[in-house]
Amino acid sequence: MIDPSNLLHAPLYFKEDEDPNDNQATMEVFEINQSWRRIPQEQQQKFQSEGYSVVKDSRLEVQISWWTMTGLGTEGREWSLEERFEQISKAGFDGINGFLPAPEEAAQWRELLKQYHLSFSVNAYPTSISDMAQFLERVQTYGDVQFVNAQVLTPFLIDGPAEQLIRGITKLSWETGIPIFIETHRGTFTQDLLRTVAYVEHVEDLQLTIDFSHYVVAGEMHTITDEAERLLQKLLTRTSCIHARVSNGEQIQVDIGDAGQHPIFEHYKRWWHSGMRNWMKSASRDAIFPFVCELGPPSYAITMNEFDGRHQEISDRWKQSLLFAKVARELWQQL
Repeated sequence: MIDPSNLLHAPLYFKEDEDPNDNQATMEVFEINQSWRRIPQEQQQKFQSEGYSVVKDSRLEVQISWWTMTGLGTEGREWSLEERFEQISKAGFDGINGFLPAPEEAAQWRELLKQYHLSFSVNAYPTSISDMAQFLERVQTYGDVQFVNAQVLTPFLIDGPAEQLIRGITKLSWETGIPIFIETHRGTFTQDLLRTVAYVEHVEDLQLTIDFSHYVVAGEMHTITDEAERLLQKLLTRTSCIHARVSNGEQIQVDIGDAGQHPIFEHYKRWWHSGMRNWMKSASRDAIFPFVCELGPPSYAITMNEFDGRHQEISDRWKQSLLFAKVARELWQQL
């Protein structure tokens, strides 16, 4: 008999005619406990030979934004399409968050994603339920999209009409089976922190992509007050995805240092960890939590030649993205 104290993040086994969500059915194999070590290979094989199947643990998946890859390369030459895929894979990213390929590019994207073993999520920019429905039709035609991140471009839509739009988008998500996460973002109907808190209080099924850099810069949050923390934590209860970018309250995107030593970064790490922890409370055993490293190129990035072309960045987007990925995995291990 395996000692449960020697197991950590074990895969969960169940027989084909058993419900994997039925804890009682799994008791004959082992007690459910997230502190277990992985079951030895020979024991896994024994379980499988006896008719058991495996249910994978929920897991973190670190993606990089395709937008972030804009202009990146080596020795003054921008990486080609396939070189970007290669670099993303070599760096250890699990997937790409990007844009739905044009029909003439779809086959190439499918092939490269398969070749480099990368998942794929896309961004949408609807202004109405009709917009969202049409976009989801295109997603279904393309296929193999993990989730849709939605920036709803109706910044002056508030209260009941905005909540009705959220419910309509959520209904489309359920009908199509495609997860849709609404991003906290300037220039959208979540641009205001208080307004978005009201959405969370009134719309039970709202799932958010958390990007607090927008609230920090919009509110000039040089320091995080108790009131701001309380409101932000309320949004974190609906975390379904995280977009990693750090604002200092003055600029939307700042360099956090080679080791993440910028003092405001401690707040972001706390928020990211809290979002992960909240997500974990209701996640199914095989669910995936997406964490997207999203650092914008110029003119989003701070440049040294603001007056002349805006292409000389003061930060290294690639290195900062790798640091965000490392921190995300460290935070996940602390859950």
